[in-house]
Order: sequence, then C-alpha cells, then structure tokens
Amino acid sequence: MLVSFDGTGSGSMADFDLAIIGGGINGAGIARDAAGRGLRVLLVEQTDLASGTSSASTKLIHGGLRYLEHGAFLLVREALKEREVLLRNAPHIIRPLRFLLPPEPKLRSSLLLRLGLFLYDHLGGRKILPPTRMVDLTHDPLGLPLKRSYQFGFLYSDCTVDDARLVVLNAVDAAERGASIRTRTKCVRAERGEEWRLILNERGRREVVTARVLVNAAGPWVGPVAETVIRMPGPPRVRLVKGSHIVVRKLFEHDTGYIFQNPDRRVVFALPYERDYTLIGTTDENFQGDPAGVGPSGAEIAYLCETATRYFRTAVAPDDIVYAFAGVRSLYDDGSKRPENVTRDYHLALDKLYGHAPVLTIYGGKITTYRKLAEAAMKKLAEFFPPNQPWTARVPLPGGNFPYNGVEAQVAQARRTWPFLEEDHAVRLVRAYGTRIGEVLGKADSYDALGTRFGADLTEAEVRYLMTKEFAVDADDVLWRRSKLGLRLTEIECAALQRFMVPLPALRLVK
Repeated sequence: MLVSFDGTGSGSMADFDLAIIGGGINGAGIARDAAGRGLRVLLVEQTDLASGTSSASTKLIHGGLRYLEHGAFLLVREALKEREVLLRNAPHIIRPLRFLLPPEPKLRSSLLLRLGLFLYDHLGGRKILPPTRMVDLTHDPLGLPLKRSYQFGFLYSDCTVDDARLVVLNAVDAAERGASIRTRTKCVRAERGEEWRLILNERGRREVVTARVLVNAAGPWVGPVAETVIRMPGPPRVRLVKGSHIVVRKLFEHDTGYIFQNPDRRVVFALPYERDYTLIGTTDENFQGDPAGVGPSGAEIAYLCETATRYFRTAVAPDDIVYAFAGVRSLYDDGSKRPENVTRDYHLALDKLYGHAPVLTIYGGKITTYRKLAEAAMKKLAEFFPPNQPWTARVPLPGGNFPYNGVEAQVAQARRTWPFLEEDHAVRLVRAYGTRIGEVLGKADSYDALGTRFGADLTEAEVRYLMTKEFAVDADDVLWRRSKLGLRLTEIECAALQRFMVPLPALRLVK
C-alpha cells in the first residue's frame, strides 16, 4: 500500500494508484511510465488500443518543420531530440526516412527554406540522422515522379513509425510491468471523494474500482469524458481538428518521402507506405460532432488529390484511392482562428482540491513527444506518489533491443532460424515484432506448422500471438492496428479471420 503524499496525511486503500481513461498513445505512454515506477496502474479503453486518432496519423516521428514558421522553437526542439531517442528504443517500428522538399518561390523563398532546414538540422542535437542537402532533380531519380518544372529540392531527415503498434507496444510493456490494461471497457462514471470510485462497463458487465489519481487521456473524447463522466466544472478548453489521409497505389519506386507546399501555405506529405502504396496527407479542418467513425469528406479527398496532381507527373484522382482514413486531434484551444495554427504542444491541467482525489486532463500532444508528455504527467503528479526517477528514455520497447540500424541483421537471422520464411514476410515480422519474432513463430519448421493462412502472409500462429499478448480481439484489431494487412486481404479472407477470432454463437434460424 502506498501512503498519500498530497499533504492530507491520509493513507489509501484504493485498488489502484493511477487510473487512466483512454488507450491512445498518451494513455498508453503514461501507463508504461507509471508502471515502470512501481505504481499500480489501470488503463481503460472503450474500444481497442489506438482505435482513434493514434492509428490515423501521418505515421511520422518528426520535429514538425512547418511549426518553425509559427515560432514554436521549443516544441520543435523537444520533438527533434525525441526522434533519435525513440529510434534507438524502437528500431523495429521506427526507421529513418528522407524527405524531398521542392521549393515553390511564390510561397516560400529558397533562402527561407534553407534557413528553416539549417535550424531543423541543428536545434535537436542530431547524431544519427544525415543532414540536409540539395538535390538536382533534373538528374536524380527523386525527380522522376515530379513535374519537370521542379529542378532542385532539399533533402532532409525525419523518421516514420507504425503509429498503432507504438501504442500497443507501450501497453504491452506497461502490462508486463504490472499494469492492468482493459480494452472494450468503458468508464461510465467517476465519483470523486478522497479517492476516485470508477464505474466500469465491460461488454455489459458492471464493475466498480477505486483509484487515488485519475488521468483523462481520452483524446478527442476528452471533453465528453470531462463533462459527463467526471463532471468537471466549466467547459474543457479543447479544440477538435480533423486530419484526413488517402492511400493510392505507389507513385514512385524509391523509399524517400515528399513534402509539398500548397497555395494555402499548408503542407501535404506523400510517403512510401506498406511497400506497394503511397500515403498522402494530411488536412486540417475544424471538427464538431462524434469522433467515432469519422472519415474524410469529399472536399478533403479532392484537396489531397489536387495537391498530389500539382506536383506529380501522374495525376491522382478519387478513383485511384484504395483506402482512406481520418483522425480527430484533440488540441488545447489557444484561441487561434485557423486550425493549422493551433498549437500542437501538449497541455496538462491538474485539478486538485483539499480532501478530494486529483484529476489530470491531457490536451494535445504529438505522437513524437508522447514519451516526454508521459514524463511531464508523472512530474505533475509527483506530489501524490513516492519519489522516483524518469526511466523510459533508456529502455527499449518490447522487441526493440537491437541497434537502430540492425533491421537487416535481424531479418537475416530470422531467415536462418526459420528458412521457410520468404524475404518480404521476414521483413514484415521483424518490423512488427523485432526480437520477439521467436514468440510469434516458435519452433515452426514450415509454413504448415504456423497453422491456417488467412491471406497474404498472415498465419494462425501470428493471430494467436496477437490475441494472447497484444490485446487483439477481432479482425480489425489485427488487420488495421496490429498490422496493415487489411490492405491486402479480400473481404472473404477478412470474414474468415473474424470467424476464427470471434466464433459465432449457436446459429439461430430467423424466418
């Protein structure tokens, strides 16, 4: 039992020290950090981990080049420093990516871009990633997909990430350090006294638990949770901004991404995605309504297609889209009129009253700075818990205990251990599970030994691993969050996977 450090002098017999509402990147990151400090942690998520905004990002670990224009130097510096921390700690799901930025003199001068990229190279103490250089697009292969009017460009560094897997691996690590991770569990009410009394609903089953401290990390639902579940006084200062993306068949053969400037001064990325595709995004639109099931509007799809067509020789039309998705960012409302100008920095609001259990509300944040946000949250809550030290900067995420440039060596080792693995399959597994690939494949000596093959290279052995170790419950969890194999499986194959994971109840005949 932990005693209270809030100055009230009272001990606590609560079930948990820290309860977190929301299983996105911020909630999972805080759960991992807190569990690693020895706290008893509960995380509740009403659907699946990363089922909201955290699986609908542009898949980047980046400083945010465009934020320099808004003077957000501290935010950019912190994010730039985090790139290499995260790359070292999760080299399986995070990897370096070069970006080509072709100038548009009518929007931003080449001199301004040079200055911005010089700052970008030097603000964050870059050690691993290569510096910016200029590229002659009339001779370099990077110029082939672009219209001939673009004669040179700037090549700079950032990283790409499997965003949903980043969330899942934080939750896995939190669980292995003692946290209780409860998906498909909704906190329907939080009653505040000397400790929190939380009423949970897990698929119709009611449960009551208590916690000393509550964290509202519900992302785009942070407002409704504050108002209707926690019943905080006053409206939450939240600004919802929607970002949409489209996926098309690959528009270029190389592994470099593009960043394009638009006449409205926003930027759009075109990134190599899942080997055979190009990911194009994002938009910035004010959003109102229910974030569940949000999708790109026709206007947003047209905007992204027009941007890609403005730069690429191959026109991109709505008919070319094989997949599209949107996420709603929950930002701290700083009063900015334009959605793209709202700060992406996080804001932590601690509400504490004498004799009442505290609640911490999380606004904003970027995937890149989730780990720093978690540290800041623990610092904010330090008075309620025993003294402890930050630890996540130096500890790899599950499967990430190999050098940042060691993916190829891991793939080669995997193919020696399981000779039946095809190259692409081995690469996908290593980039998903890293050194934990052995827990997925076990002692299998052939594809047949991995059980049913559901489609593409997805096997029963992998699905069982995801169900037992990574909180996967249904086909969408596997196909769109634990992997992106939903791009490759047919509807019939998806249905077969769903039947395997969620066996149908006894068949009822309905006339």
